Parts: sequence; C-alpha cells; structure tokens
Amino acid sequence: MPPPNVSKTVTFAALHAFTKDAFYAAGLSDADASAGADVLATTDAWGVFTHGTKALAGYLRRLHAGGLHPRGVPRVVAEGGAWATVDGDSALGLVTSVFAVQTAMAKAKQQGIGYVGVRNSCHFGAAGYYSWLAAREGLIGISMANDIPSVGAPGSRGPITGSNPISYAVPAGRYPPMLLDMSTATVAGGKVYAARMRGESIPDTWLMGADGKPTTDPSGYPQIGALQPAAGHKGYGLSLLIETLSGILSGAAFTWRVGNWMWDDGKQSTNHGAAFIVIDTNAMLPAAQFAGRMEALIEEIHQAPLADGAAQLRVPGEIEWERYDRSMTHGIPLPEDVVANLRKAAEITGRPPNWLK
Repeated sequence: MPPPNVSKTVTFAALHAFTKDAFYAAGLSDADASAGADVLATTDAWGVFTHGTKALAGYLRRLHAGGLHPRGVPRVVAEGGAWATVDGDSALGLVTSVFAVQTAMAKAKQQGIGYVGVRNSCHFGAAGYYSWLAAREGLIGISMANDIPSVGAPGSRGPITGSNPISYAVPAGRYPPMLLDMSTATVAGGKVYAARMRGESIPDTWLMGADGKPTTDPSGYPQIGALQPAAGHKGYGLSLLIETLSGILSGAAFTWRVGNWMWDDGKQSTNHGAAFIVIDTNAMLPAAQFAGRMEALIEEIHQAPLADGAAQLRVPGEIEWERYDRSMTHGIPLPEDVVANLRKAAEITGRPPNWLK
C-alpha cells in the first residue's frame, strides 16, 4: 500500500532526472550527478523515504557552502590484496560510497573477500543501496557508516554513538536479493522529531530524557535526550563494531569528532567514516549451488507455520522489492514531507520541474 500522506506520484525517470540535474547544477560531473541521483531515487522507489530525495536539499546546501566539494575525487590511499582505504576528498558521500563499494567488489573478485574503509566522507544515504550493488553482481554486500552521536547506551544520560546504520544484501537465486538496512537505534530520529512537531507523545521505547530514563515526551528532541539503542546493550554493542570498522580503522572521525551534516553551517567537512565488506560466494561455493541453498532457505521460511492472524512470513527486503516493482510500474508515491523538501531543492537550483509545481 502507498504511504497514507501521498502528495505527488512521479516516475522513477522523472525523479532521477530532476535529482541528477540538481547535482549537476551544483557543480558535480555528469557521471557523479547520475550516481548520486540513482542512490536517492532508488531509495525512494523502495519506499525508504527518510533516506531518499528528502535529503537532496541538505546535500545541495553543503555543496554550495563548501563543506562538500562538487569536484572532489575519491581515491584509494592505501591497499593490500583484500583491503583498501579510500579518502573521499569531501566529495558527495553517495559518490564516495559507490566508488568504495566498487573497490571492495573488485577486491572480492580477486581474493574472495574485500574490505574498504572510508574517511573524509559525509552522510551516505541508505546503506542498503551499496550492499545491493554487490548483490546484483552475485556477491554478498555489507555496508555501514558512523555519524555524530544521537543514541544513548545502557546507563548513559545522553548520546554515546551515532545511529550507525548497517546493511547486508545476499543474492538469492530466482528470488530478489535478501536485503536488510537498519539503524542501531530503536527508531529513526526523524520519527521522534515528527511527533514533536505534531505535539504528540511517543512510545517509551524510543527516547531517553536528560536523566537517562525512558520518556514519552519528545518536546526537547534533538537538543535534549537521546535515542534508545535497539535491543538495549545488543544494539549498543553492534554500534561500537560499526564505529570501529567505519571510523577507527578507516582513519575517519569518530563519535563527537564527526561533523553534524544537518545542523551546522555547511562550510566544514564532516569526515564521516564508512566501511564496505564484499564476499564472492563463488570463491567458496559454486554459484548455482549457493543460489539453490538460498532459495531453499527462503522457501523454508515462507512455508513455516504461521501464528494466528499472520498472513505470511517474509525475509528481509521482500516488502522493499514489492514497493520497487510498484514504483517502476505505477510511479513513486512521494509523501508530503519529501515533496516539501524537493521544493526546497528546486528553489536552490531555480529549476523546478513541471511535476513539482
């Protein structure tokens, strides 16, 4: 079903073209503008509207202010057989991340596995996109990144780690890739902020107050309190692994050293970190055999007994792929908040498309 607050429905091609044009107008090369547009438009086609073109205006603001370099060139600054470190040159984080995962894919095809750490980057959008780039070539992709702290830890009175997303995508034979993309917080900060703007209370599992205790009052967020970690100490522990692989090992900034890409003046580089791990399953198991085993796993889950009231069991990504297919056939149903942010992007470029007017 489409989101309940659909404001505009637009074709993938039209949304991609507008986004590419906006990036190109901000100084990116044609290839980089197209790469960035594909990340954001694909994310919207999956129905993950928090990380798609809603962020376009924010990226354009930083490109114009100088915190992102329109002609930045990501490059490998150190490498071995199965690993590399990439310096993003403060280019658009989407562009740097595509370059980095492609580097990890090349390493995996040579060595069976590849790790690439990224420094001097910025917000990279939806982690799942980069994992999917690997999966569509028959590889297992794992993507992650760090961010400025917004999530507490068990016992803390404020933020300790970023929301530090992690994703994986696994090729699955005749099925779409199994795809998970998750934050290590209980809920996206945007949902807490939206509740604040509407004057609504929130579940007591979303946010901790200034005293470190669960709260149902979002009125002080994000200046006061912190998001709760997913599954308590488990999400906190996973977030620290992501911080290690993305920030510490890569040489990027970590925790409070990471710049705030959303709320600062946009003039400074944020030095976000990211990490990409790619596995070539064919190096360990013939591709056809791996595909058959993945198909058997998915079918076993689909056929498992259901609890009362449950319609079906799914594996991660199935909902997103269903949305993707609908988006490609019927257009992408953009919610009101996404359209509002696209209008901001159009104001920056001075070239609003007809479908956005």
